[in-house]
Amino acid sequence: MPGTSEAAELCSTIEESARLLNVAYSRDRVWSLLSAYGDAFAHPGAVVAFRVATAMRHVGELDCRFTTHPDDRDPYARALSHGLTPETDHPVGSLLAEVQGRCPVESHGIDFGVVGGFKKIYAFFTPDDLQKTSKLAEIPAMPRSLAGNVEFFARHGLDDRVGVFGIDYPSRTVNVYFNDVPAGSFDPETIRSTLREIGMAAPSERMLKLGEKAFGLYVTLGWESSRIERICYAAATTDLTTLPVPVEPEIEKFVRSVPYGGDDRKFVYGVALTPQGEYYKLESHYRWKPGAMDFI
Repeated sequence: MPGTSEAAELCSTIEESARLLNVAYSRDRVWSLLSAYGDAFAHPGAVVAFRVATAMRHVGELDCRFTTHPDDRDPYARALSHGLTPETDHPVGSLLAEVQGRCPVESHGIDFGVVGGFKKIYAFFTPDDLQKTSKLAEIPAMPRSLAGNVEFFARHGLDDRVGVFGIDYPSRTVNVYFNDVPAGSFDPETIRSTLREIGMAAPSERMLKLGEKAFGLYVTLGWESSRIERICYAAATTDLTTLPVPVEPEIEKFVRSVPYGGDDRKFVYGVALTPQGEYYKLESHYRWKPGAMDFI
């Protein structure tokens, strides 16, 4: 497959990063995924990023995500054909095709864990044609929890701001990423009231400080519940010392352990809130290009 030399280079980079982070590494697992999408990594516009998170369920994991250039119009079929994810009759299996059939998808991305393997497919919409949650909610395979929260999104000025849509196949959840979020959404009092409204844990002062610097947010929804499962606020920077909060020791170790390309290093730092509490995650870009959409 074209691009396998670039895939091999990335595979070696992941192996070294995993070693430094004490993350269990299986070359067969990582290579099976990278080689399945091997043509992506030779493209000059390819974007590749690494991510870690502080939540207990993320301990011992290193995530990698990349764009599928030249764009693979059916990345889910490729995942199935290479045995990266099992076939299913659950609606999650038909959702990507239905989103593509109703919305102008510009490109796609893949997310996988060095330990957990294949996880997500992202559908990116063009920045000048953001989608409506009300339109997405009409898709037959979509979790009904999206339709149940459309009014909430509309009241917060988010209904027509969907820039990225993510499908998590093992977890059977979806992520809805909002761009051009109204600035008032990041005001501390607005964050507090928003979290109360959807039943999340009260935010820490640390979270509120980071929230004031956020550029966007996303929510996680599933088929098993009508409520929003998680909400995440994200800030972007090229210098972590400019953030209004210190980073955690495990994130500092991640920064020291994963490589990056280009003159400036780019980070997306996020705080996720659930009914049980909050946790933090950091994405570091290994390959980037101007105009690529920020999200975490």
